Amino acid sequence: MNETLIDVEHVSKQFVINPGSTYSLKGMLMFWRKTPVIVRQVLKDVSFKVGRGESLALVGRNGAGKSTLLSIIARVYVPTTGRCDLNGRIAPLLELGAGFHPDLTGIDNLRMNAMLFGLTAQQVREREDSIIEFSELRDYIKEPVRKYSSGMIAKLGFSIVTHVDADVLIVDEALSVGDFKFRMKCEEFLREYQRQGGTLLFVSHEEGLVTGLAQRAIWLKDGLVAADGPSDEVMQRYHSEG
Repeated sequence: MNETLIDVEHVSKQFVINPGSTYSLKGMLMFWRKTPVIVRQVLKDVSFKVGRGESLALVGRNGAGKSTLLSIIARVYVPTTGRCDLNGRIAPLLELGAGFHPDLTGIDNLRMNAMLFGLTAQQVREREDSIIEFSELRDYIKEPVRKYSSGMIAKLGFSIVTHVDADVLIVDEALSVGDFKFRMKCEEFLREYQRQGGTLLFVSHEEGLVTGLAQRAIWLKDGLVAADGPSDEVMQRYHSEG
């Protein structure tokens, strides 16, 4: 097997929800009417490895745990039990607008996020024009991000991660937002990234994207791994049994 870049071992994740929590004076005085907490188990004993140069898609219905799993791998969440080991530079593109400050301009957000991904100030300056060109946002790059549409935010976020020399790209449905032309450009970039030995982990509900970009797929169902194998076979099972 190729060098392992992502190693997920027996990962479970639960969220504790307290619908009665409040910091108001009224809420504190009515302590006897507290609502019981709700424990939501999102992931249950999930294990898999991703090798260098591999392309893996996570599929499953909404609420199956796909985005939570990506967030654990990207170090946004800590697993309740189990572990996730990473090797190499990871570039995650998760929720739209995550990491962007709405009152900063597109160019300021570009510079800040590129440096958060590990680029030096000199590297950001050298790649800035290329990032803007890829994003197709040159006419809007000096406007506050709060004025951007969801498609524009996706363009800016994706354009940044294409320039950070990542060993692993993690993409959570960002390719489903934006115009058709830009989506085709992103897909072509990902194919070239794969040809050069990059590792790709992404979530998508589009069968054509999964079978076209991923050699392998994992079907998550109710927080469990229901299938793990070649993407076309997993998609067949997902559609017939899911």
